[in-house]
Amino acid sequence: MKNIYLLLGLSLLITACSSDLEQAPPNIASSGSLNDFTGVLNAAYFYQHASVTPMAVMGDFRSDNALMEEEPYPAFDRYNADLFDGTLNNQFFRPLYSALYKSILSSNNVIENSSNSTDVGEAKFLRALSYFKLVKMFGDVTVNLAAEPSTTDTSILVRQPAMDVYNNVIIPDLQDAIAALDNSGLDSGRASSIGAQAMLGKVYMQMGDFVSAEPQLAAVVNSAGAAGVMLQTNFADIFGEINDLNSEILFATQISASVPDEYGFSEFWEWSFGLDTKALNPLDASLIAAFDASEAGGETDLRRAVTIDEATSSSPKFPQTGGPDHDFIEMRLGDIILLYAEALNENNSTGPALIELNKIRTRAGLSNSTASGQAAIRTAIADERRLELAFEGHRWFDLVRTGTATTVLGFTDTNYFLAPIPISEITSSFGVITQNPGY
Repeated sequence: MKNIYLLLGLSLLITACSSDLEQAPPNIASSGSLNDFTGVLNAAYFYQHASVTPMAVMGDFRSDNALMEEEPYPAFDRYNADLFDGTLNNQFFRPLYSALYKSILSSNNVIENSSNSTDVGEAKFLRALSYFKLVKMFGDVTVNLAAEPSTTDTSILVRQPAMDVYNNVIIPDLQDAIAALDNSGLDSGRASSIGAQAMLGKVYMQMGDFVSAEPQLAAVVNSAGAAGVMLQTNFADIFGEINDLNSEILFATQISASVPDEYGFSEFWEWSFGLDTKALNPLDASLIAAFDASEAGGETDLRRAVTIDEATSSSPKFPQTGGPDHDFIEMRLGDIILLYAEALNENNSTGPALIELNKIRTRAGLSNSTASGQAAIRTAIADERRLELAFEGHRWFDLVRTGTATTVLGFTDTNYFLAPIPISEITSSFGVITQNPGY
């Protein structure tokens, strides 16, 4: 039973007549007329739904983990302007962009008007999560921190540099969330202090700031047990509807078949399972080869059967049974341990980095890594992240942040690190919102 959602006015969906940033969330009245912001906060959680599948598809189908077969969808594997396609815009980039700005507006309302410090902490977490997704996908983005933005001042629509968004919005919001929240929300799927700290560590890693990332990630790994967070003994027990909100999860976007979201197309678990005609056989041969390499010494990688099915050329990681109720895992401890290993290694603590890396390998049934030296350990961690997190929406963003996307995927134009801004936003802003180079 999903316990975040109230009965929102789902029939009052926003129409795309103006920029999403300028629209008031439909489920709320004017902020001056509200005393209880519970429903507004739940709306901020709810709007994360429609961001899930676009982020998951970008994370795996844009990378060397998965592929599509029916045009124009193979454009995800062509690193050129083909991604700027009307169908792809409407199915992926427009719903993502729209949903995240709706979540931001609901969060702004809570932050600006609620007197409940916990609600404000959760709203800041969700606003940071929304902007983090937007920056990873689009780079420079429009920033609004007001509950009721001006509908006449178009200057607020000008895209702000990604680094400014990190430093002026995402990082301060997460720092505030860490201070405002405890960890009581973990069992109910709400934002928590440890979840906010995990995200802050991920943000610093995305920025390439390993010095700042290391203490944040260390704090999460070292305090996880006290918060009731731990690696699942059995890798398979992380995934599937029956395992939602298990002890490894730091934050997940909760999804329920009984609560329809604004994303009107196939969901993330359907794409990876091969249930959509655009990707009947989504498994990329490169990922099979990666698992073969992990077992080259005669060992059995226990993640293999959970992650890939060579007979159907798909991924059973999120089983068809219970599919519409699969939560989307935004952060889990296995991810954070590997990021911590990476930060340690980049900060020249190679021995401790191997200790963290081997925690994940041990759970996978593999012997300790024999990598030696910073460069070799860097490669070993990257390989482990691919196998550990396949079909969870991480691979493409890992390749981009580590500067290895062009080498691994065989393209040269770094313009295509970013997705195209939805054309509806450019048009409705009368060109104040600009397009990314290359599209």
